[in-house]
Amino acid sequence: MKIGITGQNGFVGSHLYNSIGLYPTEFERIDFRKEYFDEDEKLDQFVAECDVIVHLAAMNRHESEQVIYDTNIGLVNKLVASLVRTGSKAHVLISSSTQEERDNLYGRSKREGREALNKWANENGGKLTGLLIPNVFGPFGKPFYNSFVATFCFQLTHAERPTIANDGEVKLIYVQELVDDIIKQIREGEHQPLSVVEPTATKKVSEVRALLEHYKDLYLEKGEIPVLNDRFELNLFNTYRSFMDHKAIYPKKFQLHTDPRGTFVEIIRMGIGGQSSYSTTVPSITRGNHFHTRKIERFAVIQGKARIQLRKMDTDEILDFYLDGQEPSFVDMPIWYTHNITNIGEEELITLFWINEPYDPADPDTYFLEV
Repeated sequence: MKIGITGQNGFVGSHLYNSIGLYPTEFERIDFRKEYFDEDEKLDQFVAECDVIVHLAAMNRHESEQVIYDTNIGLVNKLVASLVRTGSKAHVLISSSTQEERDNLYGRSKREGREALNKWANENGGKLTGLLIPNVFGPFGKPFYNSFVATFCFQLTHAERPTIANDGEVKLIYVQELVDDIIKQIREGEHQPLSVVEPTATKKVSEVRALLEHYKDLYLEKGEIPVLNDRFELNLFNTYRSFMDHKAIYPKKFQLHTDPRGTFVEIIRMGIGGQSSYSTTVPSITRGNHFHTRKIERFAVIQGKARIQLRKMDTDEILDFYLDGQEPSFVDMPIWYTHNITNIGEEELITLFWINEPYDPADPDTYFLEV
């Protein structure tokens, strides 16, 4: 099934693009560039190649609501025109918003865009899934644009304290939960002009800020893994971790407790369980080259010399961290970063590993990718 995503480099689009890539025998990704909306020929080539089009390209914020409305309606109209020109019978999914119910230009642009695509589907034998989506949060969101969660995470990892203008209740969904729902809708392939995506959590803004401040105090400053009571808190914690400046934080040295008997080092203090293990690695050998989409993982070097490398999906920048057992230290692995560890010394390397959930062969959340 050939799938194209308008807005594939945006917040939800990039998560969806990468997640679809986890099923190479089921889906083929058709790349999209935003310039296609300005070139009918290239837009038509893209549309003609797709079995499924997920329309995520939109403007969320601008000083002028009219600009938001005109932009969003304009993008839908260009897509509809291309669908007609190419005679497409594609399954189109469009991201709309619960703000459809509100009397503002952004909500109107979402509702009218969904209705325009439904009209195309009914008249041309296509299919539409119109997704009414609550507030979305998750790793790599754009602060001051995508969600208040992204803004709070950015501020709390950059020595700022978030302020709350309106402490109301907000219906939330984690970006990976939304992506999983979109993939489910693609597989089912049904015509649903209005499909309500249910929130997975409802929280007051102050509740979210309090949790994030707790993560800052415990994890960022002390290196401790906090108690994570449910899936929402795990997702919020991973979101917070994605905004940390890994280059400035790691490797983080342990506190050594030394007396005539030798040295004692506390590897990890945590409010949750998980799995602990260790490995020995001979010189010049590399382990890893994989990434996780939900797991929290710590690498601690206690003997030998190691280089740990991280690379975020969709980027070419490689982060190198050098650790030495003479000064035991650790690096935590952020989600959606492929990572490895190499013995760069002349003696055996001993590494301790902790991960927040035991390995399950039926659901390993481990995807191999060279750094």
